[in-house]
Amino acid sequence: MTEAKPKSSTQTLKKSNPGTRRKPATRRRTAYSKAELEEIFRRFSIQRPEPKGELEHVNPFTLVVAVALSAQATDAGVNKATRALFKVADTPEKMLALGEEKVRDYIKTIGLYRNKAKNVIALSQKLVDDFGSEVPRTREELVTLPGVGRKTANVVLSMAFGIPTMAVDTHILRIGNRIKLAPGKTPDEIEDILMRIIPEQYLFHAHHWLILHGRYCCKARRPECERCVIADICKSPEKTCDIPAPLVELPPQIFNASEE
Repeated sequence: MTEAKPKSSTQTLKKSNPGTRRKPATRRRTAYSKAELEEIFRRFSIQRPEPKGELEHVNPFTLVVAVALSAQATDAGVNKATRALFKVADTPEKMLALGEEKVRDYIKTIGLYRNKAKNVIALSQKLVDDFGSEVPRTREELVTLPGVGRKTANVVLSMAFGIPTMAVDTHILRIGNRIKLAPGKTPDEIEDILMRIIPEQYLFHAHHWLILHGRYCCKARRPECERCVIADICKSPEKTCDIPAPLVELPPQIFNASEE
């Protein structure tokens, strides 16, 4: 009778712990090198040295309200509705005094206005009750406000308090995947990649550059590659031009213009 050979430690390990040798999940990565990323954002910085968000507001409170109202709506549409609203209610107390019904009347041209009016009153009440009528300066606190999600919180942190963040909207979601800058299925995945890969000196303005690039150049229906300053670097399979547009500073943004 032949004596059975003892199993090797590797064989024993495989049998007892079948998952120990599974490859660790790799983090999603950009298709661009560090040098290419530097050049992309260098060009954006020349094209728009001081990019601005296009939602009109007069203080952090009206910014929170405007961004919350902008879900599934255009900035131009929100601005049209909030100009009159913010003239009479630019603090949580004034908004509460106005009341939900009158808020609805001001914003009825915006999609989902009934639910949004309810959220505006609820977030105003929470600011008064829990935060001394001041807009909080942390993402964790901001997302506790009714109608405020991570994207809204990131916009407020950046625009109101000067904290570098990446607010992933539909434009950035599209661009991240289309040009392979930050391939991801969810806004959180894309935010994580962009926050890791964007050169630090460009991070503060990066989300505005990407939003404006998506709104006015790399458009949803048909990207205008002939007007793109990064056409030679872009790795999108959809691009129709390899010659970058002239790298010149664009005229100042006009916030009451119609948008895509």
